[in-house]
Amino acid sequence: MFFFSSMNKTPLGIYVHVPFCRSKCQYCDFYSVTTKETRVLDGYLDAVCQHIREAGALAQDHLVDTVYFGGGTPSLLGADALARILTTIRKSFHVSSTAEITFEANPDSVSDALLRRLYSEGFNRVSLGIQCDDDVILKKLGRPHSYAQAVQAVERIRKAGFRNFSVDLMYGLPGQSVEAWLQTLENVLRLQPEHISCYGLTVEEGTPLWDYREYCNLADDDTQADMYLKAVKRLADHGYRQYEISNFCRRGKVSRHNMKYWTGGAYLGFGPNASSDFGGSRFTVVRDLQEYIDGIRSGGQILSDSQEIPERERAGEYLFTRLRTVSGLEPRVYEQTYRLPFAPLEKKLHHYRKQGLAQKTFDGRWHLTPRGFLLSNDILSDLLLIQETTES
Repeated sequence: MFFFSSMNKTPLGIYVHVPFCRSKCQYCDFYSVTTKETRVLDGYLDAVCQHIREAGALAQDHLVDTVYFGGGTPSLLGADALARILTTIRKSFHVSSTAEITFEANPDSVSDALLRRLYSEGFNRVSLGIQCDDDVILKKLGRPHSYAQAVQAVERIRKAGFRNFSVDLMYGLPGQSVEAWLQTLENVLRLQPEHISCYGLTVEEGTPLWDYREYCNLADDDTQADMYLKAVKRLADHGYRQYEISNFCRRGKVSRHNMKYWTGGAYLGFGPNASSDFGGSRFTVVRDLQEYIDGIRSGGQILSDSQEIPERERAGEYLFTRLRTVSGLEPRVYEQTYRLPFAPLEKKLHHYRKQGLAQKTFDGRWHLTPRGFLLSNDILSDLLLIQETTES
């Protein structure tokens, strides 16, 4: 009799992009469409399942330990469709019995029936997009829910049996003061989430908010920085450990899937505009739902970009992604993996430590402080310049 063993299998994350939204938020530049056409929904579902089956044959030496349904608003697809996709993943890949399986949802898109069904299917983590507790601001952002619906959604999530849920919050919103942001944190903390993501509003060109950004009383850079630093302290006071620039959690509740992006783990993405890093290559699916469906049906081209990443570029990515995390840079790992000396980087990091922007841990790791995270782009540019001029 054959017994499946996970020994010596490479960990793999799976991301499924569900590109459907009830309405587009004013600030959002992620790929999504607003449609209720059964033909389109069914076409997407058939295509993504076929895509998963085809890719599974190429990853039999991998063990899937995280699955993440993002969007869009995955919960809008419905429990039957999400369960079908998860079942296809399980049939096509080796999935760990302890895999973290997450789906994103908006407060208005969850019901008791949907949550109970997904929990019974093996989903064990929910990421809830609350963003703010002020209904006036939520309306300005184009969010399709109220804060009261968010509170009700959390009650439903707990009732369904989930013991791991995350909330997404934003600061620097139109008309939002520092005091209002701190009150938002206090209100959300009463919901006792295991994980909190806090993102400063970035106004992206091409979004509706970009067109009237000068007229909606947005926070300036200094105010956003103040909001961020106060949030870091407030969350720490309530027992939430910061483990990445924007992410905080209770003990043992890091987002295992997102950590793959920040630590160079392998992942495969399915659905339009989904990205992958697998087998030494990085590739991205076309940013068009119908083109994706047609390409899967015909066996045609569905990638908009594909490239092998040179080792030197991987070294730069190591700096970029690891400096986002509190675990930070490991000198020995850096030198052994990329065959580059860490000493020139460490000299600069000592300079940042004197400024209160970086810290060295007892085991020799280097990471940025909260103030350092605010200047991470400048710090990274300096380190990359040093790396580029360093001989292996």
